[in-house]
Amino acid sequence: MSAQVLLPLLVLLPLMGGLSIALLPSARPGSVRSFALVNAALTFAVSLMAAWECHQASPGTTASFLLSSHVPWISAFGLRFDFGIDAIAMWLILLTTFLMPLVILGASDSIKQRHKEFFLWILVLEAAMLGTFVARDLIFFYICFEFTLIPLYFLIGIFGSTQRLKAARVFFLYTFTGSMLTFVGVLYVACRHAMLHAEGWTFNIGTLTAALADHPMSLVEQRWILLALLAGFAVKVPLFPVHTWLPLAHTEAPTAGSVVLAGVLLKLGTYGLLRFALPMCPAALVEAAPIIGAAAVVGILYTALICWVQKDLKKLIAYSSVSHLGFCVLGMLALNPEGLGGSMLYMINHGLSTGALFLCVGMIYDRFHTRRISEMQGLARSMPVWAFFMVFFSFASVGLPGLNGFVGEFLTLLGAFKATDVLGYRYAIPAAAGMIFAAIYMLTMVGRVVFGPIKFPAGTTARDLSRREVTSLVPLAIACLWFGLFPNTILETVEQPLEALAEPARAFLAASNASSDSALAAAETTAPTFMGTAD
Repeated sequence: MSAQVLLPLLVLLPLMGGLSIALLPSARPGSVRSFALVNAALTFAVSLMAAWECHQASPGTTASFLLSSHVPWISAFGLRFDFGIDAIAMWLILLTTFLMPLVILGASDSIKQRHKEFFLWILVLEAAMLGTFVARDLIFFYICFEFTLIPLYFLIGIFGSTQRLKAARVFFLYTFTGSMLTFVGVLYVACRHAMLHAEGWTFNIGTLTAALADHPMSLVEQRWILLALLAGFAVKVPLFPVHTWLPLAHTEAPTAGSVVLAGVLLKLGTYGLLRFALPMCPAALVEAAPIIGAAAVVGILYTALICWVQKDLKKLIAYSSVSHLGFCVLGMLALNPEGLGGSMLYMINHGLSTGALFLCVGMIYDRFHTRRISEMQGLARSMPVWAFFMVFFSFASVGLPGLNGFVGEFLTLLGAFKATDVLGYRYAIPAAAGMIFAAIYMLTMVGRVVFGPIKFPAGTTARDLSRREVTSLVPLAIACLWFGLFPNTILETVEQPLEALAEPARAFLAASNASSDSALAAAETTAPTFMGTAD
């Protein structure tokens, strides 16, 4: 199947599946779930076909996008539904399509009513996320990026916990306000290109990026565009101090919403920074890297300390996401191969391990109807299978060597240490302390909930995982083990596209260092000598 069909099909398949659920007559919850599961599995199969096509194309092409296709839209303004993927987008697509069937399989038991609406919004959300990753047109990207708010708003607002309406409103207002400012920034980039080039309007990301490399914006322009991009992407990551919407949204969302939010939606922010901020605003990004890096380090330490005293199991994992994504941003700012590769690896690994932890917590909540750590203890005695997965994914989250979290954390810290021009040990050492804090709060939580004398709420049953729940967790455990033992599966494929995206920033940094060295040498040769010799 050609790229002309594969890439649009990635978006259309879950979208049409969601719309089909809306048109289905009233049916049993099991049949609706089976339909959604089959649709998500077919989407995963299409993504595997696209990955194979990318693998086939990668040795013989130097193009930034390995697969591409387009559909005309509004020709007068150069608007097209441009589809394109490189290795970076491909891994995030695979993460999305891999997680969705597992979410439908393992997290839908907590939904007791309005099943059609639930599965409709889940599939529409998948279509919007995939559209963001395959988009090669700025307007198409922005439409999909913004549209992810709507399904998750309804998933939280309808199927969430007691404060679901407040959580949905806060989530929507935070992210919508920031992304509107981002839209103004990318629109300015397109307008500037139309004024400077005779071919007129285009919103093609590759064309705009190449044009900016030949005719870069002034430093003042880059600063404003970087601020606009950060307004939308930093909130989505989320980066300290604009992270406050995340714990509430995670805590109140249904289990499926929490898994998708942690596994994929947060990566839209880091992906946006990689795809747009690095190539479009290289000078401003290098200039602002110490400030953004400081915010990332503060987020790592601050949220780790909050996790340390957290009493709600789900909120602890939610705050840990802020800490983990701080490592991802820190590695990206290092601008070296170690930091960039570690950042990309961290995106995938966080989606796997934290998504799995939310699934485990959701399974406990379905049984005990509480998330308070003080009300659960010694569950390994009555739920040994659940306890095994909880311990396994907790170890993966804290970066146990041999599991997926270790290599990403190691590379991001190594990249920060080596990036003496922008970060250095002043950032890497506090971030390393955050790893120690993470091990303390995660292992303390595991020790209290999994081990010790048995305790759970009265009137509830501590039954172990069903076959369906085990089936949803086993693929995640295998993936965590595989990427822990064979991280080059990802690193070798993303090396070249990451290098291309970071090249403008590294070139500016090298030029700045060269000019500083020249100025210093000139100052040393022309400086007056105050130590005279005696006659």
